[in-house]
Formats: sequence, structure tokens, C-alpha cells
Amino acid sequence: MTQMIDDTGARSPGRPRNFDMAEAVDRAVLVFRERGYQSASIDIISRGTGLTAGSLYKAFKDKKAIFAAAFARYQAQRLAAIAERLADAESGRARIAALLDLYLDAASGAEGERGCLVVASLAEASGLDADQRAALAAAIGANEARLRDLLRQGQADGSVRADLDVAAAADVLLALLQGIRLLGKLRPPRNRAGFIAAALKILD
Repeated sequence: MTQMIDDTGARSPGRPRNFDMAEAVDRAVLVFRERGYQSASIDIISRGTGLTAGSLYKAFKDKKAIFAAAFARYQAQRLAAIAERLADAESGRARIAALLDLYLDAASGAEGERGCLVVASLAEASGLDADQRAALAAAIGANEARLRDLLRQGQADGSVRADLDVAAAADVLLALLQGIRLLGKLRPPRNRAGFIAAALKILD
């Protein structure tokens, strides 16, 4: 169910304007992706979401709560995108290739220039508090676990070398995926097919 909040803020007397909480969080996601947590002031978040500071505080309490909601929303969106992209792949290797392709898509054009919220958070991890670092660690851990699972699927179906060190390969792939998103702030890899082919060689 869509949650609506009255955006009264410091407005003149009259009928309050309602806003969609989910839409507000989606807009906050864009702000944090582009600015990171430390550089996104309440004023910047207010401009990015189109909401008054008073409305933000009424809905979220503080900037930390806005970030927590945005981070959770971003993770949910990414998980849905990954599930959709991997659904039709028929082997562990094909699923890893599809995952690389998805990250290359996300690193391209305007989407790539906005950056990845996880990568942005990693870049300023030393300035995050314990709760934020825990959420970030959980996100990275989930990504690593997914890669290990895909590699094991590949070993089971014969598309990945049986004696491959799964933990080490997952670390390499994780670094590649995060690096793709970081590079996407400037430009994605130029040879898309070549990049995927080179990455998959570690599975042979």
C-alpha cells in the first residue's frame, strides 16, 4: 500500500500537499548515489526530493533514517533486477555472464554517471556509523554469497572448472563488479563482449 505523508513544512496556511513516501525514497536514492552520505546535506536532499526539510524530518526523523530507507530501497531494486536478468540463464556460467552484463548496463550512460549506492558507501565507509557499516557489510556479504552460489552451480552443471577455488574466484568477480560501477562514473569498459569473455576465463 502506498504511504502518503502531508508535506506541510513551512507552507502558508491552506490545504497540505500529500507526497508518496516510496517516491520520496526513490528520489533520495538518486541523491545519495550522486553525492554519497557525507556530502548530502538535508538542504540537498530537500531539493532532490522536492520536500521541505520539515517534511523530511517528519517522515524520517533524521538524515541517517533517510539514508537507511534509501539504502534498503536500492538493495531491493537491485535484487529484483538481478533475479529478472538471471531467470533465463541455463547454467552457472551463463548466470555469471548475465550478472556481468547487468552491471555493465548499470554502468552505462546517465545511470552509470549516477553511480552505485553501495560503491559510494564503500568509498566513505570510514565515516559511516556502526549501523550504516553493518548494512554495507551485509550488502557486500550478500553479493559475495550470490557469486559463490553461482560458481557452485556452475561446478555442479559442468560450466565452471570443478577444482576452481570458489572463495577466491568470488572475491575476484566481486571486485570486478564493484569496479565496473566505479568506472561507470566516467565511462564503462569499451569492449563489452571482450570484458565479459576475459572475466569468464577465471572459471576455466
